[in-house]
Amino acid sequence: MAVVEAAGLTKSYLDLVALGPLDLEVAAGEMVVLVGHNGSGKSTLLGLCAGLLEPSAGTLAVDGHAAGSFEARAAVSYLPDQPVLYDDLSVVEHLEYVARLHGVGDWEPRARGLMRRLELERRGDDLPSRFSRGLRQKTSIALCFVRPFRLLLVDEPFVGLDLPGRATMVELLDEAHQAGAAVVVATHQLDFLARAQRCVALRDGEVVFDGPAGAAEVEQLVLGER
Repeated sequence: MAVVEAAGLTKSYLDLVALGPLDLEVAAGEMVVLVGHNGSGKSTLLGLCAGLLEPSAGTLAVDGHAAGSFEARAAVSYLPDQPVLYDDLSVVEHLEYVARLHGVGDWEPRARGLMRRLELERRGDDLPSRFSRGLRQKTSIALCFVRPFRLLLVDEPFVGLDLPGRATMVELLDEAHQAGAAVVVATHQLDFLARAQRCVALRDGEVVFDGPAGAAEVEQLVLGER
């Protein structure tokens, strides 16, 4: 079953076409890396799948439901490129709020485990609004993984992370994939390609490569860096 089904998907702003028309399917349990230069349409595609943007044309279904619907949103966990956090909630309060919102009753063991792995154990009662960029990113990662999902959308997850944080991020992505979720990661870290089953490359809002590829091949054929 396809978790993402896009047909003729287009997003435009007045005369500027940011994405499409694009046809794309992502299967359940598939690990996909999304690559391309800044402005190629990666974040736009993820925002559409997450239900944060509305298509200008075409159709987009997530887990069998229209993107942005209640059912589609319930199936998606989205990690944006810039952390979005509440100013007046502590780390633990963030985690409890998101977990309970998605029906996770016994949320504390999962939350504590994520905090330990992301080196947030001692910051549980602190306000993320006062954190560094890296700690805010780690808090956002914990929120992404504390709830259930069938589709994980991740936008530039390694930016701002230290080396231990990057290693933990990779482990969490692998674990989500192994648990059966579809995982779509937009990243400039081409070494992450080796962990994926599939690479989709965008240029000027269009798919210019879709298939298995090593980092060198993507650089040569898609990114034009060699």
